[in-house]
Amino acid sequence: MRALLIAAALFAAAPAIAQAPAPTRAVLADAAQATGRSVIDGATWRCEGQACTATGGTEQPATRACRRVVARLGAVTEFAWKGTVLSTEQLAVCNA
Repeated sequence: MRALLIAAALFAAAPAIAQAPAPTRAVLADAAQATGRSVIDGATWRCEGQACTATGGTEQPATRACRRVVARLGAVTEFAWKGTVLSTEQLAVCNA
């Protein structure tokens, strides 16, 4: 009986374990700033036009990550760091 309960608990937890990592993405205000591939704070950013996505990266607040990306790639109109999406007000501070 105990083995059955453990198996049921593992089965129920499986979808949570199998989920993809939270998205990290940015939309640049000017696509001319995009360089194709950049590594910023351990995150590998790949840009196609204005749309950029990243994998990896250090644990840090989304606002700090945004400022670091803006310093290298230019102003952003949208930004999400490991699932945390910045608000309009946060984007304004990031781009300042």
